[in-house]
Amino acid sequence: MKAWLTHSLALLSGASLTFAYAPFSLWPVALIAMAVAIRQLRASQRPFLTSWLFGLGWFGAGISWVHVSIADFGGLPIVLSVLLMLILCGYLALYPAFAMWLTKRYFPTRLWPLALPFIWVVAEWLRSWMFTGFPWLSLGYSQTDSLLAGWMPVIGETGVTALVIALATSLALVKRNKRVIYPCLLFSVCFVSGFLLKQVEWVVRDKSYNVAMVQGNIAQSLRWVPEQDGPTMEKYRNLTAPLWQSDLIIWPEAAVPKLELMATGYLAELDKKAYESNSGLITGIVNYNWESEEAWNNLLVLGKTKPTDTGPQYHYFHNNRYAKHHLLPVGEFVPFEDILRPLAPLFDLPMSSFSRGDYEQPNLVANGIHLAPAICFEIAFPRQVAANVHANTDMIVTVSNDAWFGHSHGPAQHLEIARVRAIEFGRPVLRATNNGITAFINEKGDVDAVLPQFEAASISATVQAQHGLTPYNYFGDLLVWALSALGFAIALFLSRKQSTLLIQQESN
Repeated sequence: MKAWLTHSLALLSGASLTFAYAPFSLWPVALIAMAVAIRQLRASQRPFLTSWLFGLGWFGAGISWVHVSIADFGGLPIVLSVLLMLILCGYLALYPAFAMWLTKRYFPTRLWPLALPFIWVVAEWLRSWMFTGFPWLSLGYSQTDSLLAGWMPVIGETGVTALVIALATSLALVKRNKRVIYPCLLFSVCFVSGFLLKQVEWVVRDKSYNVAMVQGNIAQSLRWVPEQDGPTMEKYRNLTAPLWQSDLIIWPEAAVPKLELMATGYLAELDKKAYESNSGLITGIVNYNWESEEAWNNLLVLGKTKPTDTGPQYHYFHNNRYAKHHLLPVGEFVPFEDILRPLAPLFDLPMSSFSRGDYEQPNLVANGIHLAPAICFEIAFPRQVAANVHANTDMIVTVSNDAWFGHSHGPAQHLEIARVRAIEFGRPVLRATNNGITAFINEKGDVDAVLPQFEAASISATVQAQHGLTPYNYFGDLLVWALSALGFAIALFLSRKQSTLLIQQESN
């Protein structure tokens, strides 16, 4: 096959992966696109370039929504914003490129289904860790609505990614091996077992609660304008007025636009109202310590901590709060800020110099409900979420502001990630956002209720708390590493055995 055709097919197969994720959710595309890419890898004389082009197409199309924030809020000329996107996508493409190149370099083709899943998992782990990590568009998310999702409470999204790689590789090599029985058997085992695992109740149902969420739909350009503080706070107060009979009310990330110390009067009023209504309210807010010059992206609880409380519980810097740990580069902290901040508005955005909260923090407790929190980007890190989901955790609450990404498919992908966390940990996920997508997700990952994007509104639902631990919550990625490493070890053994036989044959 001509090199240009091989490279073009690799690029297009990567770009087509976008359709496997939300809002399209055509999960078979992931298996087909990966199979096409692996076939091009096998045919290519320049395997690293072919694999890198596949990754460039994957991320170039899949996270194109990042360009919306750079172009609309970064203050950069279009040429520079496109260049930044290319640099980001080119960097992310290195991870699949190295995984695929190493597999071709060191293993015979027939052993790829055993070797590539482990190498891919290693590459994806590095992608989730290097430069604070960017694990967006991991392949397992594409299977949220497939039968493979049944495996998520056992081996997590990471494990499902390994399954996708093994299945796609076996599919890609059918013509070469001329043995259809093996991939058919692998597909049957994975999908049938996934179906059976979906029927298992991993956690135990507990009480039901009436929960409400408010979506303020504040334009990003107005969020940190001082003159808009009062109107924004009043808007949230008015949207909440019909909801005070709920057991729990949730506002999104930084819904209160003033620093906490400057908003204590407003917070005290809400705290008193929530207490008198036998309710709890969780809101996002920024806190700043004037002495240490540290700022935190916080979630805090107002109103009742426990149903038996005999008075309002809030006071400034009280303990019933959560400080975001996993900060977003550029958006929440700027590496080499002395150099980068003067270069462009992109590197000097409002509220872009936060301190980290602890990796593991106590659950928020609102009106007796124990909630594992995750703010915005943190929901994409399963190990971070797992650190705060305990046997007595009732629900997961995640708040966000996706106004940065406009009408792109970024918010839909963000919701899909939250759905996977619900499946992995067997907990309902309450997702409150500034302008969408605000949604109630049950412990099976199904969206029970959702608000339209770009509307100021509220939504209420009855939420069933869940207790206990899923296997993934208990073991984390240990099972994935063990199983994929076993496949890799077998491939390595067989590869060396084959090399030994070839050497012996040549010597004879």
